Amino acid sequence: MVAVEARGYMLGAPLAYRIGAGFVPVRKPGKLPGAKYREEYALEYGTNSLEIHDDAVGHGQRVLIVDDLLATGGTAAATARLLEKLGAEIVGIAFLIELAALNGRQALAGYEVTAFISY
Repeated sequence: MVAVEARGYMLGAPLAYRIGAGFVPVRKPGKLPGAKYREEYALEYGTNSLEIHDDAVGHGQRVLIVDDLLATGGTAAATARLLEKLGAEIVGIAFLIELAALNGRQALAGYEVTAFISY
């Protein structure tokens, strides 16, 4: 289970615990110690980056990405690219809420996307 800082942790950590899976955090730059990968992504007003430990996921390991909100899809797409650098197989991306009018699913084409609430 991989979740994005910080609200994604509130969903991903208990879900990982419930199904007996490991939990991997994806964080904003400068918060993780040790060797890591970084991925930059576009925002409406600039850019941002995410980081993951370079040994967080093994090659071929199946992962589910969890976050609270799907808006434009940039954060989730950057997270997926980080995991693919590590050789992970992304089995899906799950969100609590989707803002459908922002078309975030387009940025996640090719992935199985689930949202429990859509506005």
